[in-house]
Amino acid sequence: MIRVVSGIVIIVLLGFTNAYHFGWDLLPSDFPKPIYDFSKNPYRPAIHSLGRNLFYDPRLSADSSISCASCHSPYNAFAHTDHAVSHGIFDFIGFRNAPALFNLAWHPNMMWDGAIHNIELQALAPLEAKNEMASNLSTVLKHLNNNDWYKKQTLMAFGDTVLHGEQFLKALAQFQLSLISNQSRYDSMRRKQIQFNLQEKNGYAIFKQHCQQCHREPLFSLFTMARNGIPINPELHDIGSGRITQRNTDSGLFKIPTLRNLSYTFPYMHDGRFKHLRDVLQHYADHGPNSDQPMHLSNNEQTDLLAFLLTLNDKHFIFDTTHTFPKALRKELEGN
Repeated sequence: MIRVVSGIVIIVLLGFTNAYHFGWDLLPSDFPKPIYDFSKNPYRPAIHSLGRNLFYDPRLSADSSISCASCHSPYNAFAHTDHAVSHGIFDFIGFRNAPALFNLAWHPNMMWDGAIHNIELQALAPLEAKNEMASNLSTVLKHLNNNDWYKKQTLMAFGDTVLHGEQFLKALAQFQLSLISNQSRYDSMRRKQIQFNLQEKNGYAIFKQHCQQCHREPLFSLFTMARNGIPINPELHDIGSGRITQRNTDSGLFKIPTLRNLSYTFPYMHDGRFKHLRDVLQHYADHGPNSDQPMHLSNNEQTDLLAFLLTLNDKHFIFDTTHTFPKALRKELEGN
């Protein structure tokens, strides 16, 4: 499209404008510097929209039954709560609870065992896993490039009707990177907009004494590998990072999860063994992260700590309709 303004010709390429409805320039200023290099994936509304549609499209799976959102629901902070461990096509059972997806630009690695160090590659793991989506990139790209609806989106996003693998992965990553949670009661306190009540203050002090070493503010995790002090599940036999590195010293190491939005991301731990936060607190009170370093928290201290942890819930994020199931995709699926 060509416009003439005061004798100056301005060429505007649809889909390549700088008209942000989010934009990397709007990342939280009170968060630390992101690890992800945004210069490699410049934000464009059309790319973000494409990624959002791909995230919710069940046709990416081998039998068109599950999407990324099947295990990462927006109403659960993009975690999985239906089962202790996630389920794939034909109700195949996985061996881990799907982790929450938000604030991913600050994660140095992905997955419970830290196996993947680039969010743009992470989607390949569930896409190709036999007990998850059981598909592959070439099959998915063939389907997308034969779909007129996706051809239009690809043209808007990348200036071509043919979607390539790198573009597919960047679009999915761009949508997931836009999932920012920073509007909790804790965030309001930190910005001096509110004050904690007495119980929340007491819980905050307990958190700083016992939990902050691994769950550092304001992201509430180091996102590094650590032991959680729970015995290996004999049915799943998941040894965490040791499964990837094949080193005995890494057996039992799992990625430290964020404590944000805990009310929405149950059940807890990598295998979903704890249904309630009280169970988790009792575990650490009795055993600690290394099974020999109990925190010795009384019931009252656990209650105060729980009161603080609840301030990390972000209702604005949970009920934000800008990242829920796209209406356009729903119409597309109903038309097929």
